Amino acid sequence: MASADLRQELDCSICLNIYTDPVNLRCGHNFCRVCIDRVLNTQEGSGGYSCPECREEFRDRPVLQRNITLRNIVETFRSTQLEEGKTEIFCTYCYHSPVPAVKSCLLCEASLCDNHLRVHSKAPEHVLTDPTTSMENRKCSIHRKLLEYYCNVDSACICVSCSLAGEHQGHKVETLDEASEKKKQKLRNVLQKLMTEREETEKRVQSLQDRRRKVQEKSASLTERVTALFIELRRHLDDLENRVRRNISSQEERISLSDLIHQLEIKKEGLSRKMEDIEELCNMTDPLTVLQESDTGDLCDTEEGDNEDRERHDILLHDGGDLDVAGISHILHTGLSDMMKGVYVFFNIQEASDILLDVNTAYNNLQISNDMKTVSWSDIEQNRPETPERFQSWYQVLSSQRFSSGRHYWEVDVSEAETCSVGMCYPSIERGGQQSGIGYNNNKSWGLWRYNGCYLRHDNEEIRLSDNLSSNRVRIYVDYEAGQLSFYDLCDPIRHLHTFTTTFTEPLHAGLWVCEGRINLSGGVRRRVK
Repeated sequence: MASADLRQELDCSICLNIYTDPVNLRCGHNFCRVCIDRVLNTQEGSGGYSCPECREEFRDRPVLQRNITLRNIVETFRSTQLEEGKTEIFCTYCYHSPVPAVKSCLLCEASLCDNHLRVHSKAPEHVLTDPTTSMENRKCSIHRKLLEYYCNVDSACICVSCSLAGEHQGHKVETLDEASEKKKQKLRNVLQKLMTEREETEKRVQSLQDRRRKVQEKSASLTERVTALFIELRRHLDDLENRVRRNISSQEERISLSDLIHQLEIKKEGLSRKMEDIEELCNMTDPLTVLQESDTGDLCDTEEGDNEDRERHDILLHDGGDLDVAGISHILHTGLSDMMKGVYVFFNIQEASDILLDVNTAYNNLQISNDMKTVSWSDIEQNRPETPERFQSWYQVLSSQRFSSGRHYWEVDVSEAETCSVGMCYPSIERGGQQSGIGYNNNKSWGLWRYNGCYLRHDNEEIRLSDNLSSNRVRIYVDYEAGQLSFYDLCDPIRHLHTFTTTFTEPLHAGLWVCEGRINLSGGVRRRVK
């Protein structure tokens, strides 16, 4: 009864079988490692984890601890069960009733109870073992003798005749116990390595799961912030639209021509009446009547009033009779600029400033434009003085700016340079020899190369890109404190090429290499964010 109770205590509550490699949770409950791993995998994405036994909840995936004591108990229990199971082998010579065997004779190929064992031959060739049913497997198939030795050359169990003659003669042999113990020791060493490797793998899995959880949390937080940002931007856009509409309406009312139009309409009606009167006089045949008409002076007096109306008309039409489009554009520009400043603050970036090349570092066959923003290869040497800062072996030039903190990015146009490199360097980079090339030195430079394909180089190692640049514009982004240097292909949508992670130990300069064609600094560099 006690054995049955112990057997139940050694059962995994998930698979209902005896524990295999038992592990426990923080709550104290034990499970097979494979079983609890499978349960925890099904709980991923549900917002937490829980114990299948007591339902205690864990925010993060629990770290599984090996229960060495329970494992030893399980192994001892299994061994005991096997020992007890041997009693099911019965004595070969007890015909009338089954009697459990206590030994088996490999020579006689028979199992013996206590009574028959007492009268069994004690001769050395009669080898006794624990009760077994596989006695045939313990004899040589050729000589029918007991397998007592192990041939290391052929990795085979052999009898004494095999070791003295035949195909195993002269081979290195040892007893089965010696060979078995060596193999066990080798397996124990392998088992230890596997256990260590599995524990390291578990730690890596845990670290990746932690990283994935942090990425998911950061993604959710950023999504929430971006949603709030766009809600705010839409509100500002609506306010800006209403403000511009009000300004347009105000200008329209201020420039209203209704009064002048009304006055001119009245004048037009008066002129029409005068024209009718004049036409009527002109159609009269009696000269006396025409000459005696008393109002003809008023009919002919139009010049002074006409000049005044014309002058007012010209002023309104040409000098003050239109909307102030420039003022409206200024309102739009100011409003949109204010919104962009809000976006810059949200993403911790500021307005762009130019990056310039340092001609004192330029290789002598490189031409630098007057605005210090374009570098091109030339067959003609520039006869610049040799200085410690100037590159002597590579067609390279550095920027005059240096970045020792904050976040920055800068962009280049490489559409006119099929063979080139762009990246960042420490000021301590060598200026001559192989070590002076971008990415061809020990942890002093990082570069994106376009030469027989596209690849990145750092610390004398090469990272090949599966595709060439989809655009001719490259962005280099550096987060100095985080130790990250990233390269982007400015296609649509923008493509992340690679991010180097390190600890920066010196200020960083932009670095350019060009063998043919030219490179243009087209995008500027973001000022550092404090």
